[in-house]
Amino acid sequence: MTESDKAVTLMDEEGVEHDFTVIDIIEVEGKEYAILLPVDEESDEAIILKFDLDEEGNELLVDIEDDEEWEKVADYWEEMIVKEEEEEE
Repeated sequence: MTESDKAVTLMDEEGVEHDFTVIDIIEVEGKEYAILLPVDEESDEAIILKFDLDEEGNELLVDIEDDEEWEKVADYWEEMIVKEEEEEE
């Protein structure tokens, strides 16, 4: 099973569950991020969440609240996609 085959279910603030496909897991500046694609929605817009730990040390995914950090991660992921497409040609 590759990372892109994994599915994850996340709960939003209202307690509603949403299913996502894990497209990629990347590391930027020592932190790991998950690139997710909603399963149910018609959108092909990916969501980027950061891996973090809760008080008990359990791994969880959280929103990136810093715009600059989000931009860095999004730019890095876009560069990876461009490189992969160039390699395939």
